[in-house]
Amino acid sequence: MKYDPEKHYRKSLRLQGYDYTSAGLYFITICTDQRQCLFGTIVDSEMRLSDYGQIVSDEWMRSRVMRQEIDLDAWVIMPNHLHGIVIMLPTDKPHVGAHGRAPLPRVPQRVGIAHREPRSLASFVAGFKSAATKRINIIRKAPGTPVWQRNYYEHIVRNESSLQRLRQYIHNNPLSWQEDQLHPDVPSKW
Repeated sequence: MKYDPEKHYRKSLRLQGYDYTSAGLYFITICTDQRQCLFGTIVDSEMRLSDYGQIVSDEWMRSRVMRQEIDLDAWVIMPNHLHGIVIMLPTDKPHVGAHGRAPLPRVPQRVGIAHREPRSLASFVAGFKSAATKRINIIRKAPGTPVWQRNYYEHIVRNESSLQRLRQYIHNNPLSWQEDQLHPDVPSKW
């Protein structure tokens, strides 16, 4: 089916008018498709990564090498999601149109919900998800199978106390897995 912006419109979760290429800290949560527990299990309040979880960990760490515009703070991989604090670094380099791993577009740039600014939080997340998905799907011999839920949750970290609370939340996430709103046995709030 051809894309029809009137019919297939999705409201953006992002803060309208905010520049997500801006230097700053961002707390993000990325969930697996259908909240499948692909990345491992929690044993004695500790996350034990599966092979897929190890791929996610490797790609997360590789992101800071591949994308000079970001650094990583606290993060944790859970059975069906990842929490992390991403630091968008200040940059004075001009944008060349590429999105980390993405090639230059051959068509005029789109605007709106489908458009991702180069060196932005959205470009980082898209590149990370793509790289991890490709590697996971090679191992499970399932090309084209979704690994991630569409989109991601983000929160702009605005002060030091918020940063400390988020770091603590990330650190304690495996301890509270049984009560986590993303645990498959916990009824969703949404």
